[in-house]
Amino acid sequence: MGPLPKRKVSKSRRDRRRAHDALVLKHLVECESCGEYHIAHRVCPKCGYYRGDLVVEISDD
Repeated sequence: MGPLPKRKVSKSRRDRRRAHDALVLKHLVECESCGEYHIAHRVCPKCGYYRGDLVVEISDD
């Protein structure tokens, strides 16, 4: 048998432990070239630019 808890974990203790588990939104910034919002420090998925330079060629499918 593996180790088992000796006592029931109370709701308050369980919830205090989970206080830091909330999901947070990614930090969004406005693209300099197209004006769309994208995640900071990432290439814009709409136009392919990053900090004013074309990094990824986006095809219009």
